[in-house]
Amino acid sequence: MKRNAMVDVMVKKAAREVIKNPDKALPRGLKLVESLDRKKVNARTYEALHTVLDDPDNNWNIFLHNIFSNVAPESLEKLSVSLILNAAMESYNKRMENVKKYDCNIPWAILMDPTAACNLKCTGCWAAEYGKNASLPYDVMEKVIREGTELGVYTYIFSGGEPLVRKEELIQLCDSHPECIFLAFTNGTLVDEAFAKELRRVGNFGLAFSIEGFEEETDMRRGAGTYQAVIRAMDLLKAEGVAFGFSTCYHSKNVDCVGSDAYVDFMIEKGCLFGWYFTYIPVGVDAVPELIATAEQREFMYHQMRKWRQTKPAFLLDFWNDGEYTLGCIAGGRNYFHINAAGECEPCAFIHYANVNIKDCSLLEALQSPLFMEYHRGQPFNQNHLRPCPLLDNPHCLREMVERSGAHSTEMLSPEPVEQLTSKTQAASEAWGPVADRIWEDPNEPKYASRSRLYHQKADGSPMEDSPEDTASAPEDTDISAN
Repeated sequence: MKRNAMVDVMVKKAAREVIKNPDKALPRGLKLVESLDRKKVNARTYEALHTVLDDPDNNWNIFLHNIFSNVAPESLEKLSVSLILNAAMESYNKRMENVKKYDCNIPWAILMDPTAACNLKCTGCWAAEYGKNASLPYDVMEKVIREGTELGVYTYIFSGGEPLVRKEELIQLCDSHPECIFLAFTNGTLVDEAFAKELRRVGNFGLAFSIEGFEEETDMRRGAGTYQAVIRAMDLLKAEGVAFGFSTCYHSKNVDCVGSDAYVDFMIEKGCLFGWYFTYIPVGVDAVPELIATAEQREFMYHQMRKWRQTKPAFLLDFWNDGEYTLGCIAGGRNYFHINAAGECEPCAFIHYANVNIKDCSLLEALQSPLFMEYHRGQPFNQNHLRPCPLLDNPHCLREMVERSGAHSTEMLSPEPVEQLTSKTQAASEAWGPVADRIWEDPNEPKYASRSRLYHQKADGSPMEDSPEDTASAPEDTDISAN
């Protein structure tokens, strides 16, 4: 059923009031959003936010005020519809209806590579394995978004390669789909004043800057001068009131830096509203397995992330260590999937295997392809959600799924057999398993009670199903399940 247009008008009006006076209008705006969420998709988040707003010193209260202080008013007004109404509420209801209707995963977000071309060559990066000449035609990206919104997908993320090689076309997509929210992972080197102004104008497009630490750590992987280019790009976006954050890959050589309070504090000082942490995955023939974080380093990041959520005014997450919030692996279309620059539909940006190409099939057919259905039937891959990944944590699962589905390698330059790929993560999996189990079974851990409930509910190995109760959480816990 199409949403009444008056709802959008009401929410935009509430956003304007909050912009003028956050202290007074935020509680009223929250009550309005809560009343519109008839299925209570985010019920626990609303409850926690009411508590947060009563405490001016709470880091999440500061975070909310930072948003209204630093993001341009016209962008906030647009995001009140595309992000809050569509991506955070309507998406869940539409997707769950279609999950039941089509018996397959329907994602919250779709990750697309507009191009495999990049102006950098970062150590250990898998993107170059696709071939520099691969590029998604504009009409294919448009098709994905059009079919995605029909299924309930309102969030689209661009990676690469360097997606801003095609920044004019990406702006055009954002203009054409004001109902959606867009984000690009970028090395930052192609951001200039003109593009920053375009991001402000369009209002529904943010950036996540790839950065590996401070100058020494970043330039070690990305090349001399890259760090300063990122810092300059952040300054340009902050001046224009564009929402942005940072994206950091932690590995065996930089954990002490990117896992430090000083690093996160500096990112927040530069204007980052969010920070997404990835752990290094040795994908591709030129991968460097020695960069995989040790079990001790991964545990350190686990505890740091939970400490930061209690103290830092930013939305921070760790895609591997936060499996307990998403009830395991989010790939294979359960919460997201990846379309590479050649059009191959992969379950994850780090899983380079596919059965179908989006140029030859519909979005729904891609989600029902053999490898995606293996994910749908197999998730979660471990009852301990601190071991969510079928590659890094449960490599036998990925081997079996690729073999059963008959999926092919999508790496055009040097196809990598799944046995070769998973052999590089076997030792890390064996080292992390006992550590993850110790944390998971520790009754002193804050989420032990909910872990125990989930574990025993699914002890028979039956597939995990999303529900509003499971996927909505307090901001102190920073639920990242994306509804």
